[in-house]
Amino acid sequence: MLAFLAPGQGSQTPGFLAPWLADNSATDLVAHWSSIIDLDLTHLGTTADADEIRDTANAQPLLVAGGLIGAAALFGGDISSISYVAGHSVGEITAAGFAGVLDSDSALRLVRARGLEMAKAASGSETGMSAVLGGERDLVVAALTELGLTAANENGAGQIVAAGALSALATLAENPPAGARVRPLAVSGAFHTSVMTPAVSVLAELAAGMQSHDPKIPLLSNKDGAVIDAGRSVLDRIVGQIAGPVRWDLCMDTLAAMGVTGVIEVPPAGVLSGLVKRAQPTIETFALKSPEDLAAAREFVAKHGGH
Repeated sequence: MLAFLAPGQGSQTPGFLAPWLADNSATDLVAHWSSIIDLDLTHLGTTADADEIRDTANAQPLLVAGGLIGAAALFGGDISSISYVAGHSVGEITAAGFAGVLDSDSALRLVRARGLEMAKAASGSETGMSAVLGGERDLVVAALTELGLTAANENGAGQIVAAGALSALATLAENPPAGARVRPLAVSGAFHTSVMTPAVSVLAELAAGMQSHDPKIPLLSNKDGAVIDAGRSVLDRIVGQIAGPVRWDLCMDTLAAMGVTGVIEVPPAGVLSGLVKRAQPTIETFALKSPEDLAAAREFVAKHGGH
C-alpha cells in the first residue's frame, strides 16, 4: 500500500525545479501558474538564490508548483496506485491538488495568498522558530509551555519545532531540555501559532469562494493525523492549520496503522522520507528528487501501489 507525501517549507533548495523544466509541458504549466499568481516561479525554481526562495511569500508557491510538477511526471493522470495522501504544512495544499480537492490553478492561488498573508502576519512580530532535537517529548513540550512557546511542529523522530517570542527562544537555547539541543531556524515568524491568526480570516474567505471536491484519495490531516474524505473539510483544516500546530508525528502513526508499506515523496523530496525512516522504519521510502529518479520511482510504485 502506497502513500503520496508532499514536503513543507524549508525543504526547498536553489535550482531544484530546473531539471523538471526540460519537459516542455512542465515549462508551459509553470509559466501559466506564474501568470495567474503574478510570481515568476520559473526564476524562483531555477536561478533564484537561497535567500530569495527562503522568503515565505516565494517559498510556499514554489513548493506546491514543484510537488505538482513532479507528481504529474511520475503519475500522469493515473492516481489509482495511491491509497493515501499527506503533506507537511503547506504540502497539504500540494496533496489536496493531487487528490483532486482543488484544481491546480486554485491550489496555486490559495498557496500564493497563504504565503503573502503569513509573511504579513509575521512582519514585525519579533517571533521565530527553533528546532528542538532529541529529548523526551513530554519534557520538551513542558519546557516550551513554561516559556510561553508553542510546539508548532511535532515531526516525530525526536524533532519538535518551538515557536514564539525571540526572547523566549533565546532562553530555550541557553537552557535546553534534558537530552535536547536547540537550533534556530531561518524563518520570519512563529508559523502555526496564534501569531498567524490574521492570515486565517483572509484565507478562510478566499477558500470559501473556491470550488472543492471530495478527495479521490483519502487525505491525512496535519491537525490530528485523521483521514479526511470530504473536500470542504480538507479546505477548512488547511486554512485553520495556519495558526495551529502541525502533528506530522500523528500522520506517520496513521500511515503505519493503515498498513502503508511504502511512501513516495515528491520534489523537493528528502525531508519527509527521512522522518518516516526514523519514526516508522518498517515503511519503505522513496524521495523523488529529479527526472533521473523516475524509472526507479515507477518500480517503487509498482511494488507498493494498489489497495
